[in-house]
Amino acid sequence: MKKTIALALATTAIVGTAQAQEITEFRIGILGGENAQDRMNSYSCLQDYAAEELGVEVKLFAPADYNGVIQGLLGGTIDMAWLGASGYAATYLQDPEAVEPVLVKVNMDGSIGYHSIGFARKDSGITSLQDMQGKVFGFGDPNSTSGYLIPSIEIPAETGASMESGDYFGEVKFTGGHEQTIVAVYNGDIDGGVTWADGQGNWEDGYNSGALRNAVDAGLVDMNELVQIWKSKVIPEGPVVLRKALPQDVKAKMTALVDGLHERDQDCAYGVAAGETLGFQPVDHDTYLSVIEARKAKIGG
Repeated sequence: MKKTIALALATTAIVGTAQAQEITEFRIGILGGENAQDRMNSYSCLQDYAAEELGVEVKLFAPADYNGVIQGLLGGTIDMAWLGASGYAATYLQDPEAVEPVLVKVNMDGSIGYHSIGFARKDSGITSLQDMQGKVFGFGDPNSTSGYLIPSIEIPAETGASMESGDYFGEVKFTGGHEQTIVAVYNGDIDGGVTWADGQGNWEDGYNSGALRNAVDAGLVDMNELVQIWKSKVIPEGPVVLRKALPQDVKAKMTALVDGLHERDQDCAYGVAAGETLGFQPVDHDTYLSVIEARKAKIGG
């Protein structure tokens, strides 16, 4: 795997002044989904490894919403991030030359997909989308693939109604992120919501990886008090992206570092990948063509 990445990077290397550029710091953006301090803690090991590898200060940025990471990548104030597929689509549609996808998370069965998961409290009596009619439904972030884009396409196809408040659901509201949605449902503030998970392993554990697993690990929820009420079709896992303008050697080093993280430090990889995985593998732009088209049709950018 590492030889493949090294070869691919070597064959696309541009010899010249851009190649010889040096960086004075490296900035990693972390998408929302859980509180900022937990996100920073999960990435602190990667921060240390990257500083050792690059020989410069590495900074972590955990903006309040997905758009903060997207705009950071577009504006050149963030160098690397693990985006959702819709977040990558948003970045690409605004500037096709801003970032390049290099790696994708691999599930325990070797697949690279995940699902948007609809859920409710078990004691609510809600067991399906049909039971959610007239009730309060929570999205995460407008730039989230599983927390907005995919359910906003697939759920209306199933219900025959729009996602507008009062049409099928009594109220549709944005919670601000995956963790906020999970906590809001768990606390009974909203009747149901959607989040992301690989859909593998045990429900009681929050599956093997994803926002539910993070919530369980953080002690925020007891999955036995929640029930799954909906599951999307498979969504391509979002890519780890790097700014295209970075020096080629920096891109090569960071790609190799993240690719080898699972072998080097499984605890670190667990935190970065939001649960149990087999690590990362190479990915390219073509993997996200369908999501780019879906986002263009639904949101326009």
